[in-house]
Order: sequence, then structure tokens, then C-alpha cells
Amino acid sequence: MTGPPLEDRPFDGNHFDYSPWSFWDEADERAKRRQLDVRRHLAEHRGYRIGERCFLSELASVQNEEFHLGHGCYVAAGAYLSGSLHAGRDCTINPYAVVRGHVRLGDAVRIGAHTSVLGFNHTTDDPDTEVFRQPLRSTGITIGDDVWIGSHVVVLDGVTVGDRSVVAAGAVVTRDVPAGAVVGGNPARVLRWRVPALAPRSDDLVAGLTAFAETAHAQARRVLERCWDPDLGLFTDRPGSPPTVRAQCDAVEVADLLLGRAPEQLPARVQVDRLRGWQDPGTGLVGALRPDGTVEPARDGLSDPGAAYHVLSVGYALDLLGSGFAEPVHVVSRTDAAEVVAGLERQPWTTNAWAAGAWVDALGTALHWNRRRGDLGATGATEALFGWLLTRADPRTGAWGRPAPEDGLLQVVNGFYRASRGTFAQFGLPVPHPERVVDTVLEHVRDARFFRPETQNACNVLDVAHPLWLTRGTAYRADEVLGVARRLLADALGHWTDHAGFGFRAPHPTTTGLPATAPGLQGTEMWLAVIWLLADLLGLAEVLRYRPRGVHRPEPGPV
Repeated sequence: MTGPPLEDRPFDGNHFDYSPWSFWDEADERAKRRQLDVRRHLAEHRGYRIGERCFLSELASVQNEEFHLGHGCYVAAGAYLSGSLHAGRDCTINPYAVVRGHVRLGDAVRIGAHTSVLGFNHTTDDPDTEVFRQPLRSTGITIGDDVWIGSHVVVLDGVTVGDRSVVAAGAVVTRDVPAGAVVGGNPARVLRWRVPALAPRSDDLVAGLTAFAETAHAQARRVLERCWDPDLGLFTDRPGSPPTVRAQCDAVEVADLLLGRAPEQLPARVQVDRLRGWQDPGTGLVGALRPDGTVEPARDGLSDPGAAYHVLSVGYALDLLGSGFAEPVHVVSRTDAAEVVAGLERQPWTTNAWAAGAWVDALGTALHWNRRRGDLGATGATEALFGWLLTRADPRTGAWGRPAPEDGLLQVVNGFYRASRGTFAQFGLPVPHPERVVDTVLEHVRDARFFRPETQNACNVLDVAHPLWLTRGTAYRADEVLGVARRLLADALGHWTDHAGFGFRAPHPTTTGLPATAPGLQGTEMWLAVIWLLADLLGLAEVLRYRPRGVHRPEPGPV
């Protein structure tokens, strides 16, 4: 036993054996002398080399023929070590880890609890001889510098784990891990890149992202100026189009993304007062913008598509400006559980799942804004929403709605994005059937009607990118997901128009002149979010120097 007497801290008599990182700062002198005696004994009688400020728990099993620990390493209780171990400085072998065979660790390697690093294997060449009677073979395992290996990982013989990489908990590593990668799954695959600069550059995505980021940041002021109407004192989506509520909000989002502040055309306080003033105090909704700068009442509550989206766009624009709605969204705070279920049942899930998902998105976001204000609404309303979605998700697709001959899985996938964005994603809850969602999205993205470069639009690509990002933790079909992300990202980077931004639809010689391809604030805001999501799937988002914080923020909504 080390540390204070047992009676002073019950259940913690072996504190440093299980939490050895604090030993040399907190243990008493008797315990430190005991540890130095252990180290001397191992050096004299076994030839072990152990650096300064190392700690070896006497509750570990250390049976190595060769053993070298650099400065500041520790081995915790229950660890089982055998074979030859050569470790650099500041390495950690946590409780119940197994490190056997020929293993070499670089500097600052952390090995989680219950992990097995097995630098040997049985041969199985002779089918007529029992496996345990056949000889062992050892190629050895090499783990580079600054590597974090999570708990319950298995690393098999012959593997090299590159510098600055991360191996996610539960992974089974059967092949080399590239330097700078984050890997997970069984067998382990690259999930993303901890060090984007080390990502493969065969498609030159890093260079493309870098060039795009420099262009977008440098041209952001011009993109906003182009859509500002000084006579009206309002933003329009693009020059010549009428001002809309959404255009004001998209301007706030684009400025936040690329400039890190509010649009310069008006003081932030003026923009906040205007957006708050557009909220109807009776319903809590924001209707359509009239030519004189006032807003119309929402026609049918959340069934008014414009007002429903304004719950998202105005709410997040105000949040980015450091404010919020002046009133709760009253039409939602007055809705009880039975009415929530009735509203969900009325939605056109089988014919227009996107519209149904949009209604859910607005409802979930209104509940979110209200809860943030302390208005919890009718008892059980939020629970009714999540309960209905959980029990009605199709276990075959992970989504709601049905495919149709005229547009395949488009409605299913787009409806899933809208419904999950406003609920599971915004509230930070796991989606039901995540692996089926991946299956469905990967099947949908093969539909050339929507994903050829000339047919892409921001909505359809966003509605693929977000579900793949939301389910990325499963590592399911990770190689295919990353392949889709690379392809769509390479396409998206080519959609930018200098000094104007993105159109909603991708530009192409065959679509020249279509209004949807004209650059505007809506397309710019959406494609910026798409590019970030796809880049983050590939571990390259840091190159962009922005992160969505509004409607398309990757994290749960602000609380």
C-alpha cells in the first residue's frame, strides 16, 4: 500500500497503483523510497533500464526479458507485460492493459485500460497440429510519438502506429495506422485526421481547401456588399431580388463564418432590434417581409413554410448577434403532447417527407428556443415529439417516409436531415438506427439525378453531408463515407463564383442562366456549411478557418 493510511481513505488503499500519474507529487517519502528500491532491484537482478520519475505498480505483472522505460513513464495495477518493451519518455500503460511480445513505444504514448498490444502471434501453418503446440512468431509492434490508444483496443502483431495518431476505444488494429490519423472500428479504418496536413494529398484536397479558404475570407466583404440595398437598408438574396427575412439572417451567418463579426452595413444593435421587432408578440412567429420592411402575420402557424424556417434563421441570427427572440414562440409553448402527436400524424410523410421534416425542424427548434428562455411549454410536449420519432423511424432506412419512383430516396434522406437537425442533433441525442441511416444515404448518393456535378444543389448535398457527419462515430462503412465526402467536397470547391459567392444550384455550362445558379446569400451560407461538414468528415476542417455556429452548427444548439 502507498500513500496515506487505509483508515484515512477507505476503498482507496491502492490509490497510486491505479492513478500513478500523481505519485511523485503526492506520495509520502516512505512510498517513494519503496518505489526506488523496486527500480534498483529490477535494474540489478533483471537488467531493466528505468528512467527518472517512473512508477511501476507492484500490482502489475512485469515478466519482460528486455525492459526499458524513459523518463516519466508509469505502469498501473493489473497491467501484464512480457517480451521486450522499449518505451520513450512520458509513456502510460493504464490498468489491466496487456503489452506482450516485441513492442517499441515512442515518446508520450498513452495506452488505455483493458487494451491489448500483442507483438506476437501463434502460427497456424500445420492444420494437423493443435494451435497451442505450434511455434510463436513475432514481427513486433512499433508505436510512434504522441499517440493516444483508447480503452479496449487490440493492436495485432506487425502493426506500425504512426506519430500523432489516435486509436479510438474498442478498435481492432490489424494494419498500419497512418501518422496523424484518427482510426476506429473493427477492423480499424481512418475516421478523420487529427493532423490535416498529414492527410493523403492524392486528390490535392488540402491545397484546394486552403485556396478556397483564402478566397472566401478575402472576398467576404464584397459578397455582402453585392447583396446590400442601401435605399431599403436591407439585404437581398442577390442583386435585383426583393429583400427577405432570410436574406438578413443569411447575411449575419455569412459574416460570422468569414469575418467573425456582424455584417458591417448596419450596427449590430440595429440588426438585433430589427429582427426582434419582426416577431409577432401574439404567436411568437416571424412572417414574410413586405416591401416597406414590415412583416406579415404567419398564415398557418408552423404550417406556413416561411414562418417555420424563420424560427430557425431568425433565432440563430439573433444568437450569433448575442441576443435572442423577444418573446417565446407562443404557438409552440401552448401546444400540448396530444397536439404534437396530432401534428406529426398530419404531416405528408409518405409523399413529401421533406416538408414533414421541415415542420418537425421548426417545432423542435421552437421548443429549443423556448426552453432556453425557461419556458418548458406543456408537460410532455417535447417527450411526445421525441417518442413519436423514435417509435416511427423505419428500422430498414433509419428515417421517416418512403422512397418513390419519381425521386428515389430524395424525400426520405432530405426529410431525415430536416427532422433530425431540429431534434436529435440540436438536442445532442443519438439518432435511432444510425447504421441504417448510413446505408440509406450511401444508396441515395449514387443517384446521378441529384449528384452529378451539374445537377447538385446545396439542399441535396447538405442533406447528405449532415447525416453522414452526425453518424460518423459509428465508423460504419467508413471508407465509403470518406470516399463520398472527398468526391462531393471536390465538386463543391468548384462551385464558388469570384466576388459573388455560391449559387443555390451548382454552376455548369448546361445550366447557365438558370436563376438557381446565380450566386446569392442563401447558396453561400448553405455551401459554406456543406464544405465544412465534408471537410470535417475528412479531418480537414481546420484548414477552412471557420466553423458554422448558426442554423447549420455541428454541435447541439446553445443553451
